[in-house]
This record gives sequence, C-alpha cells and structure tokens, in this order.
Amino acid sequence: MWTAARRTSHSQILGINMELVSPFRAITASTLLGSAGLQYVVPRASVVDDWIEAYKTDRDMALLDLINFFIQCSGCKGVVSGEMFRNMQNSEIIRRMTEEFDEDSGDYPLTMAGPLWKKFKGSFCEFIAVLVRQCQYSIIYDEYLMDTVISLLTGLSDSQVRAFRHTSTLAAMKLMTALVNVALNLSINMDNTQRQYETERNKNVAKRANDRLELLLQKRKELQENQDEIENMMNAIFKGVFVHRYRDAIAEIRAITIEEIGMWMKLYSDAFLNDSYLKYVGWTMHDKQGEVRLKCLTALQGLYYNRELNTRLELFTSRFKDRIVSMTLDKEYDVAVQAIKLLTLVLHSTDEVLSPEDCESVYHLVYSAHRPVAIAAGEFLFKKLFSTREPEEEGAPKRRGRQSPNANLIKTTVFFFLESELHEHAAYLVDSLWESGADLLKDWECMTSLLLDDPVPGEEALTDRQETALIEIMLCTVRQAAECHPPVGRGTGKRVMTAKEKKTQLDDRTRMTELFAVTLPPLLAKYSIDTEKVTNLLQLPQFFDLDIYTTGRLEKHLEALLRQIREIVEKHTDTEVLEACSKTYHALCNEEFTIFNRVDIARSQLLDELVDKFNRLLEDFLQEGEEPDDDDAYQVLSTLKRITAFHNAHDLSQWDLFSSNFKLLNTGIENGDMPEQIVVHALQCTHYVVLWYLAKVSEGSHRKVCSWLASISSLSQAFTILCDVLLVFSHQMVSGGREQLEPLVYSPDDSLQTELLSFILHHVFIDQDDDNGSTDGQQDDEAAKIEALHKRRNLLAAYCKLIIYNVVEMNTGADIFKQYMRYYNDYGDIIKETMSKTRQIDKIQCAKTLILSLQQLFHEMLSELGTGFDRSSSAFCGIKELARRFSLTFGLDQVKTRDAIAMLHKDGIEFAFKEPSPQGEGNPPLHLAFLDILSEFSSKLMRQDKRTVHMYLERFMTFQMALQRDDCWLPLISYRNSLQAGGDDDTMSVVSGYSSRGSSVRSKKIKAATPTATVAAAKRKLPEGSSRTRHQSMQTPVMMPSPHLTSTMMRGPGDMREEAKRGRDDSYMGVYALPSDSQHRRGTGLMEEDEEPIVEDVMMSSEGRMEDLNEGMDFDTMDIDLVRPLTFYYIWKSHTERAVWLVALSCWRVMSG
Repeated sequence: MWTAARRTSHSQILGINMELVSPFRAITASTLLGSAGLQYVVPRASVVDDWIEAYKTDRDMALLDLINFFIQCSGCKGVVSGEMFRNMQNSEIIRRMTEEFDEDSGDYPLTMAGPLWKKFKGSFCEFIAVLVRQCQYSIIYDEYLMDTVISLLTGLSDSQVRAFRHTSTLAAMKLMTALVNVALNLSINMDNTQRQYETERNKNVAKRANDRLELLLQKRKELQENQDEIENMMNAIFKGVFVHRYRDAIAEIRAITIEEIGMWMKLYSDAFLNDSYLKYVGWTMHDKQGEVRLKCLTALQGLYYNRELNTRLELFTSRFKDRIVSMTLDKEYDVAVQAIKLLTLVLHSTDEVLSPEDCESVYHLVYSAHRPVAIAAGEFLFKKLFSTREPEEEGAPKRRGRQSPNANLIKTTVFFFLESELHEHAAYLVDSLWESGADLLKDWECMTSLLLDDPVPGEEALTDRQETALIEIMLCTVRQAAECHPPVGRGTGKRVMTAKEKKTQLDDRTRMTELFAVTLPPLLAKYSIDTEKVTNLLQLPQFFDLDIYTTGRLEKHLEALLRQIREIVEKHTDTEVLEACSKTYHALCNEEFTIFNRVDIARSQLLDELVDKFNRLLEDFLQEGEEPDDDDAYQVLSTLKRITAFHNAHDLSQWDLFSSNFKLLNTGIENGDMPEQIVVHALQCTHYVVLWYLAKVSEGSHRKVCSWLASISSLSQAFTILCDVLLVFSHQMVSGGREQLEPLVYSPDDSLQTELLSFILHHVFIDQDDDNGSTDGQQDDEAAKIEALHKRRNLLAAYCKLIIYNVVEMNTGADIFKQYMRYYNDYGDIIKETMSKTRQIDKIQCAKTLILSLQQLFHEMLSELGTGFDRSSSAFCGIKELARRFSLTFGLDQVKTRDAIAMLHKDGIEFAFKEPSPQGEGNPPLHLAFLDILSEFSSKLMRQDKRTVHMYLERFMTFQMALQRDDCWLPLISYRNSLQAGGDDDTMSVVSGYSSRGSSVRSKKIKAATPTATVAAAKRKLPEGSSRTRHQSMQTPVMMPSPHLTSTMMRGPGDMREEAKRGRDDSYMGVYALPSDSQHRRGTGLMEEDEEPIVEDVMMSSEGRMEDLNEGMDFDTMDIDLVRPLTFYYIWKSHTERAVWLVALSCWRVMSG
C-alpha cells in the first residue's frame, strides 16, 4: 500500500507538498530520475501493486488518488479533495478544476518538448495498461472502479480545456485498448472452456465426470458475465469518448483515436473488424491534417498485412479504394509513402482489386523527386510486374545470359521505361527499383548477353530503340552500384556507409569490371556508329576498379578498348561522344594504377596526330589570297571539335594551342567572314587554355582574352564563356590569402556591363515563338522548344552569377527582377534564387534594387498608357501583384527585414513625389499612384517603424494634400491608412479622442503598448528635433475616424479575467461542420450509423505550393534620414467634423507657442 515513507519520498523528490497524487509522483519520478540515470526508479508494476493494496484497504481514498493522478497529468495544479469527491458530481468537479487551471504557458505534459516529457507520455500509457492488466481478475468487475474512472474520463474528454480533453482522451483510448486485451483473453478462455466441456460431455457415461461438467459450466458462466461487463465498459468508452473525439478540432486528439481503433481491430478482429468500426477510419482518411491521415493508413496496414482478414475487408476496400489511390498524391510525403505501401499490401493480398488505371497512377511515382515516395512506388511496381519468375527445374544447371530467368524481367523493365516516355530519367527508375530489385538490376551478364548474343529461335530480338534504352538502364545500374548514392535531385546529402554496404560496393565494382572489361570492346565495335549508344557505353570505364586490368591479366582487353575509343574519335564529330571519350581517357589515365603508362602513350599519340592535323589544316585555311571552301572549313571544324573536347579534361599546354586559336580568332575579327561554329569552338578551346594556365598560376594576357570575347558577344556560347571568364578573374580570386593573383583581376567597365545586360534582355526575355534558336522549321516541335528554353535558362543563370558574386553592379538586377511575374514559369526559380542570394550579400542594396525594378515598370506603363491611366488596368494591377510577390519574399521576421523595408519605403516615397504634376499646382504628382504599389510593403513594417515612415511621408505633403478626397488622391490616402493600421500607441491625444466619438468600435482590439516597444522605438536613429517630433506625432489625429480605445490598460478586473479565459481552447467542440444536405442517415453498409464528416481534401498540387515565405535577413537597427514632419494630420471627412478639425488646429497653435 501507499506507505508514509513512499509518500514522503515522492514528495521530497518532486518538491510537491501534497499527499493525494502518489501515482503521478511515482510516474514522474520514474520518468525523470530514470532519464537522468539515477538509481531510484519506481517500476510501473510496483506502483500499480501498491495502489491496488491501497484500494483494497480504502477504495474511496485510493480512487481519489487515481482521479488526482489524471488531473495532475493534465497539467492542472488543482487537487480534488475528499469532500469534493463525496459531495460533488463529476461535472461539478471538472468545472472546479477548470476554474483552477493555470494556463499561463499553454503547455501541459503531453505537449511539452524534450525527451523527458516524451518518456513521461510512454510511462503514462504504460501505467494505464498495467493497471488494467493487474486488476483484470478482481476489482475491475466491482462495478465501482471502472464506472468511476470511465465517467471521469468521459467528462474530461468533453471539457473546453484542451489539456483535459487531450489527456483524458489518451487515457480513455489506452484504457479501451487494455480492456480489449482483457476481452480477448476472456474470449480465448471461453473457447477453451467450451472445448473442454464438449470433450467431457462426449465421453461415455461411465467415464464422464459430472462434477467437472458442472465446474466447467460454472466457469463458462462466470467468463460470460465478465465478458458482458467488459463489453459494457468498452461500449461506454467508445460511445462516450471515441465517437465524439475522432472529430475533435485538435489533430493530435483525432490521431490518437484512429491509432487506437486500428489496434482494437488488429487485436480483436472478431469483435471490431467490421463495417461499423471500419467506417470511422475510412471517413477520417479525408482529414485535413496529414498526421491524422497518416494514422489511418498505418492502422489499415496492420489489417491488410494479415491475409486471413482480407475477406472482412472486401466491402471497405471497394468503398474506399479510390480514396487510398488518390492519397498516393497527398501533399504530405509521409502520407503518400504510406498510401503506396498500403496499396502494395492490397496488391499482395489480392491481385484483382486494383484496376490497371489504379496501378498506373502509382507507376509514374517511380520518377518522383522525393526518394521515399519513389522507393515505395518501386516496390509496388516490382511486386506487380516482376514478382512472377519462371520456375527453374530442380537439378537442372543454372541458366545464364539471355537464357536466365531475369531475361524476361529485364525486357519488361525496358518496355516499362519506354512506355513511360521519360527517357531522361532512367537513373530515377533504377534508384526506385534498387531496394526491391537490386539482384535483377545487377544482372549485367544477362544485359550484355541480350545486346551481344543472337536471339534463340522463336525469340523476338530487341529493336534499336529497346537496345538504346537497355544500354542507358545498364549504365545507370552500374553508376548506382559504384557510387552507392541516389541520382542528382533525389538525394539528401552524403551519408556514411556501413561496413556491409562498403563490402557490397567493392564486390560490385570488382564484378562489373571483370565483366565489362571483356564485353565493352565488342559492344563499342557493334554500336560504334550510334551516337547515343556509344556515349552511354563510353561512361562505363569511369566506374571500373582499374586494378582488375592488372590483377586479372586483362591487358589485352584494355588494348582493345583503347583501339575502339581511338576509332570512335576518328569517326565522330558529335560533342557528346567526343567528351565521353575524353572523360574515359581521363578516368583511365590515373597515375595510381599500373596501366597509366599504357593509356598515356595511346592518348599522347592520338593528340599528337590531332594537333598536327589541326595546324596543317589551319595553315591552308588561313592562306592569303585563297578563299577556303566548305570542305576545308569542315575539316578544320571537326578537328577543332576533337581538340576542344579533350582540352576540357586534359592539360594540352605542351601543344601550344593558344597561338593557333589566337591566329584563328584574330583573322575572324579582321575579316569578319569566319564561320560561326569555328569561332565558337576556338573560343571554347581558348577558354580552356586560360583556365589551365590559371590552374598553374602562370602569367597570361587575360585582359586580351576578355576583349576578344566581348567583341563577339552576340553569340550565346561566347556570352556564357565571357561570364565564366569574368567570374574566374573577378575579385573573388584573391580571397583566401591569394593576393599574388591581384594583377590577374579584371573588372568589367560600364560599357561591357551594359552590353551584357542588353544581351540578356534581347535573347532571354523573349516569347517562345520569337526565339531564333527554335527556327529551321521546328517552331512546333515541343522538344526543340524545350531545348531552346534550356539554353536561355543557362544564359540567364550565367548572368545572375555575375550579380551574385558582385562582378556587375547589383542594381542591374532590377531589369531581371521586374520580369519575375511575366516569365515566372520559365525563369521564376532562377530569379527568386538570385533575389535570395543578393539579399544575403547586401540587404539594403537588394531592397533598393527591388523598388528600382518596380519604378522601371511604372515608367514603362506611363510611357504606354499616358498619365491618365486607369488604376484598374491590367498593367497597373500586374505591377501591384509583382510588389506583393516581392513583399512575400521578405519572410515573417520583421526585425531582420527592418532596415531593408524602411529603405524601400524611403525610396518609394521619394519617387512618388519626385515629379510634379504636368497640369500644374493643385494636381497630384505625376508618380503619386506609385504609393498604391508601395502600400504592398506596409505590412512588413514594424509597428513603431510605420509611424517613422509616416512622419517621413509628411515631409513631402502640403497643407492642401491632406485635405484632398478626390479619386486621383486615393493612392496617398490608401498608403497613409496602410501606415496607420496597427501603428498607433494606446496613449492618444484629446483630439483623437474627440474624433473617435463618432466612429464605430473596431472589432479587433488594439494591443496595449509595452515598455519594451517604447524603448525600442526610442532607440531609432532620428535627426535633430526627433524627440519633439515623436511627441507631436502621438498627438496627431488620424485621417479617418479612430476607434474607441480598447487596451487592456483600461479594462476592469472582470474584463481581464474574461480575456485570460480566452486562452483556453474555445473550439473544444469544434468538430467538422456538416452541411445541411448531408444531415441524413445512410441506408446500410459503411455509412449506416453516423454522418460522414466533410473535411478538406488535400492533394498534391504544383500550383498550390507557394514558397515565397522562405527568406531570412539580419539586421538590428534602422537608419533613415528624416526631417521635421508636419505636426498633425487634418481631419476633413464631413461637415459635422469641422469642429473636430478646429479643436485640432487650436491644440497645434498652443503647442507651437
């Protein structure tokens, strides 16, 4: 029993001077001390045993102890006394505890962060389970304990206090789960007793023991009575708690109920696995919170995993299958993953439920960028398409190559890849199938056999398209096995491999090298003229373990490989093929391996021949007095392509290609008739020469190189090279203690920066149909359009890098930023990332650049529409929308964005009043409408900064401007109102009090000014006279009627108590509202008892995923140069308010002396 020593020990440990909360003390002491590594830990079973002994001695006192345990676990500091327990109903006790609930922080044990409180939750749930388990043979049936506990938990679960509702719901659900276990044990015992009774009764009369039959009958009757009592308890909890709380407004509570009902159906399927309970899970799959939908799916997975339960799930599957399939596109990736896994279990249990359309909706997810989704979809695909293998006869030799059982499965993979029409995503497909089908994907022997061996009679050979796809898949599997990380765009960073994974990686590299070292030369020989196939095959040696060539005595195969590569270089002029050959030589020319000398000699011989041929052709090509023909130009271009491709990966400085290319470029500049492709590749080759020289830190004529590039910047390739060269030779190269490179730094002058920007504006920000790169009769070709867009994106990215690294002035980005909305689909990600990076470099300058871009658009609009434009026009609305998007990129932290936003408003105000009206005095300034655009940024100002900006605005206003109410002055009025919203302190002048008498009360009360806000406002940097200005601004009436003051400083104690109570969760009964037309009973089946809740459907949508609120900035102070503002605003709303204006004028005269 609860001894005095035990009570004292707990009281000393927890520092609580109460005698009635021993279970809570024990659980908390066990959690906290056990987590701290101390020796004193109270086992939950021991706590329960002590409580049971106390209950047998004095059940009222022990039950009071248990009640206070639940109250304490809810975070309530109140205590139920013995008198309250004897004389008050549960509802009255709960009401009293609610009044005593301390909600200063809003946290309670179940929501507190940290591992200690998470362990407390586990201890709390374990205590309830142990309590029921220890009481299941005795006091649980006394019709007092469980009735009291269930009644208390039911009342608490209906409380308006979230802590009570959450804690009691968890306790009730865990109590229900414990009772389900008891009911299951009773059911098993009843079955055993019945079986024993039947066995005894079927004996002969002489052998039958009548006494045993009577005992068995009596035992069965007792078990049946206990079963009935347990069922009554479970019904009370289910109808009193679950039915209400599975639609609770709090997602955590809904998740608890669904998780537990899944346990009930899994543990005691005979009683709970029916439509009456399954319908709740089905309905809740439409929940608007991802964690609740996730619990539904995990609960169903436990059911579908057991094939014996499939027949009971048929109706549920037919009713909610479409919803499960749609959840594979859920916006929460965790939910989508579990939905796919659930469909995999459904597929595993029966192949007839899912239609081909259902399966296809999962198939395409193998190309998802989110790896867990793709892996789950890959497992589904593997089970659906590859789970059936040809059975091998026992004792028969294992079939290999194209005769192996994997041959048809590999073909199926190829067919699937081709039918998906995503031919650039083979790496994604392989990665998706890697965990479920690695053995199939690493059967490279079968793949090479399918490519090299002739088909057997009756077997259909692979088509050319299928062979191309198979080679691409084979390359991706080799890369995945060698690198052991997912493809680009799907990984989450490098992770440390385990010892087992490292061993698998080494074994795979050894096996692939031994195989492809022999089969790669024949493959290259067979497909030597096919550009796409050869390009992929040439990448295989990059993943070899080159030691195998020596240890495996495969030198002759290396010689064959080098011969094939040389022949391919001589045959092809395609850039991709040549670059693949160059990378292969680079991979093989590794000085760490013994094959280096052999490969280096072959490479040098090839390059000697190419350079000699190029110099000889160039001399003939540039001979004076002779006009080169097309054949000569082709020969020079093809040789130059080969050299350029090799120069990218190899240092060819010993061949002095700089002089040859300089002579070629110089001739082209002087004569102007050089073929464009020759110039482009000469530029690229020269570019590589410069970079290799830079790597050696040798002196070079870099400025001459830049002038060459700038002189022919009309070429897109030249533009990209120019941007790269400017970036390499920028001021960044001297950072990190490399001051000796200072002579190499080159900064573009203003004229070059202008030319670069002009190139971008004329070649990137164009309509698709105007793109010169997509002509030649291919305007309607979608692939050509995509390729042209890709090239334009590369050009824009190259220029944006110059902005980010401060190579060109940041304000040149204004011409880029203003295109954000118009070209959002094409370049939105690049422009947004550029804005983010520039903000990290210089927040103030970035803000000035953003406002400059809006000013440029405003000027363009005036030029197009004239000064009398309509502010509802699409052009003006487009600028406002762009300003709104810019505003969203500043994020939610107003402190960090303080300086930038203030400077943005300063520049915007100056621009709005810069140009006077062309109609003369008395008319609004020419750019006044810009204030309407500027108001989009007002919400980003802090409360005290709104007043500061408002005072700065007064500098530009005249007496007459404050009195204007015409439509043309609405931008000024709107902007001033946006600065006044939420910007006034609670301390207001008499004038503002007068003006507020005729106004309506604001629905949302103004928050009281705090000392912290006042101090922060006082710290702002202001010019002379700012203190007086501040005092006067506080006495300035607003332009529009002010609301009554509703600060908490003026409320009475009763109002304060009411406000404190609002901290509670007033939405405790906030179940999802049902429309009137759905308030009807279903006929039969899954919808027969309760209404189905109508909740928000949440599906994945690329358009709905706005990521504008992701920027963060750092600042501490705000600097704006201000002059002394006007001393008050003028109120002139109607004739009835003229007296108010006169009072304000009188006050101003008194203050001004």
